[in-house]
Amino acid sequence: MSNVAEKLAKKSSRPAQTKQVRLRLVYVDFWSILKLSFLWSIILGIVTVVAAFLIWSLLNQTGVFDSVNKVLTEIAGTGNFDINDFASLGQVMGFAIIVAILDVIVITALGAIAAVLYNLTVKITGGVMLGFTNK
Repeated sequence: MSNVAEKLAKKSSRPAQTKQVRLRLVYVDFWSILKLSFLWSIILGIVTVVAAFLIWSLLNQTGVFDSVNKVLTEIAGTGNFDINDFASLGQVMGFAIIVAILDVIVITALGAIAAVLYNLTVKITGGVMLGFTNK
C-alpha cells in the first residue's frame, strides 16, 4: 500500500508539462463578426449618450454655461444671446442619440467589411498563426 502512495506522491511532485499548439486562423465567420460588431456598437452608442448627459450636467452644475453667457454678452454688447438656446439638454441629447445611431450603423458595417477582407486576404497570406498552451 505504501508503495502505491509513494508512486503517486512522486508522480504529483513532478511539474506539469505544458504542451504548445500552433494553430492557423484561416476563416472568420461573417455572421459572427457582424453580430459581435453590432453588439459592441450598441454598447458604444449607450456610452456616448450617457457621457453626453454627464458632461452636459457637469457643465451646467458648475456654471460654465453662465460664465460663457457673461463673456459673450461682454464681447457682443447685447444681452440677447443665451447659450442654452444652442446647447440645451434636449438638443445635446438629440445630437448624442443621432451620433450613437450613426456609430451603430458605421461600426457594424466596418465589422462586416473587415470580416470579408480578412477572409479574402487569408487566401493570399495563409492566415494568422496563433499559439496556445494548456497551462
